[in-house]
Amino acid sequence: MMKYCVAVVPVLISLAACTTTDEIIIDKKGVDMSHYEADLADCRGYGTEVKTGEKGARGAASGAVVGGAIGAIVDGADGAARGAGVGAVTGGAKGVSQGERQEMDVVKRCLRGRGYRVLN
Repeated sequence: MMKYCVAVVPVLISLAACTTTDEIIIDKKGVDMSHYEADLADCRGYGTEVKTGEKGARGAASGAVVGGAIGAIVDGADGAARGAGVGAVTGGAKGVSQGERQEMDVVKRCLRGRGYRVLN
């Protein structure tokens, strides 16, 4: 079961690195875009404080435990290994997704706090 977690964690961490805040839409009317770019860079820095990779790793570990337990109940030892693998991937993906959402929320709140009207 542990080998599934170990194999999944690097993939999840690399997925976490793909988080993008390029999709943030602001009302640009009256905005000095060079000032906005500097503020966005600062806010992205705060967003990186969300430990998305760690959330993915924890999700993979807990998913492997739950998936392994369910697999063992349904199909014995073979089912436990498969369930652990599926649980690790599913739990890890969920953890990364939550981390990315939190990271985006931090950046948006930071921009709003600096006076920008975030539209999405």
